[in-house]
Amino acid sequence: MRGEVLHGWVVPGRPHPLLAADQSPAWAALRDAFAEARARIAASGADLLVLYSTQWLSVIGHQVQADPEPEWVHVDEEWHALGSIPYKLRVDAEFAAAWVAAARERGLHTRPVAYRGFPIDTGTLVASKLLNPDNALPICVVSCNMYADRAETLVLGKATRDAVQATGRRAVAVAVTALSNRLFTTPIDPAADRISSLKDDEWNRKILEFLGEGRLEDVAQLARTFTREANADQKFKAIWWLAALLGQHNGYEGDVLAYQPIWGTGAALAQLRPSPGETAALEFDEDDVEVFHGDRNVLDTEPVDEEPSTPPHAEAPGAVDTGTAPRPVGPYPHARREGDLLFLSGMGPRQPGTDTIPGGPIRDETGAPRDYDVAAQTRACIENIARVLEASGASLQDVVDVGVFLVDMDRDFATFNEVYTEYFSAIRPTRTTVAVSALPTPIAVELKVVARVPR
Repeated sequence: MRGEVLHGWVVPGRPHPLLAADQSPAWAALRDAFAEARARIAASGADLLVLYSTQWLSVIGHQVQADPEPEWVHVDEEWHALGSIPYKLRVDAEFAAAWVAAARERGLHTRPVAYRGFPIDTGTLVASKLLNPDNALPICVVSCNMYADRAETLVLGKATRDAVQATGRRAVAVAVTALSNRLFTTPIDPAADRISSLKDDEWNRKILEFLGEGRLEDVAQLARTFTREANADQKFKAIWWLAALLGQHNGYEGDVLAYQPIWGTGAALAQLRPSPGETAALEFDEDDVEVFHGDRNVLDTEPVDEEPSTPPHAEAPGAVDTGTAPRPVGPYPHARREGDLLFLSGMGPRQPGTDTIPGGPIRDETGAPRDYDVAAQTRACIENIARVLEASGASLQDVVDVGVFLVDMDRDFATFNEVYTEYFSAIRPTRTTVAVSALPTPIAVELKVVARVPR
């Protein structure tokens, strides 16, 4: 029998509704909403809970819990004063193996973990104990890779769906995540808990309005903006995972059971059920990623010797794509050859494989400005251009025209010009330099180059 995902949930993972619901009306309301969610799951005919928890962090790839009966006592590292959480869970080890296999098939670095005493995170335990207190359903849970981007997380969601279908499970998907994630840093009266700022509250309510209307894909597309404006929990990756698992559209029946603060953060329980009607179309046009090709390399290790995959759109006549340059952020090649001329796409300073920005990004994850080194960024831009030129059979000596985009002309032009002169004073291509309000990634400079292709 082909498996299916019956419905999905967004639930909070902090321990307050589990361990201290009597201290705050807000936490009690969340506990009651968990009880309603538990009843709905029990009535659904599900035979598996599949969890993605933002509190189980991994650094290299993703991990899947595969111990059939993990048993221990957990104390939350931040909220130890609330008490301990003894647990003995029922894990679907067969599904865990299928999940790992499906993820690897789609190009993800994934491994099972199964040994006594492996630390189960708070989010997994809160969701399990409040949604499935008697272990009536087996569970399976995957980690949240703290460096994973949208593409990797979408592929993880699709791999989860592959495993559900391959094993014939009737699964309920649970994204364990906060909404806004700014905590109070000094003690508060639990009975007077509130969302940490009006701005965060407004954003939370907008997200929940969309979820209540079943607009899951719209929420997934807003994840980056929500992160910037309201410090979303782990960049709202759990929503990317949930959207890819359930289906990337807006055709759901949504129901928000509760929205309350937990120590200043936004906490909500929302259900999404596939609609029997026609599914709504996507309203955005980001790439729909099917296989992960490795956007980053956190530890800068040697790449696995695998058959190289064909870059997207490499089949276009004259297109040039190279793994030695940073991955394009849209559906375009690194360069395009037309006759004797080579036209390079705009090139920034991001580093191939890791996407790190030499000299630092111009703003942090919340959108706040940061100090940065435009000289390092300029040098990295030019080195990236040299890589693309080399892959195209050319070099910096063949550059005939350069377009320069600076986000802060007053601050950066002089320093940029000094570095530029190091590389191009003898070559003397034509150049145009303009100020722009922003670039697609948090960088200060981008170059657009035309070069001759040597005969």
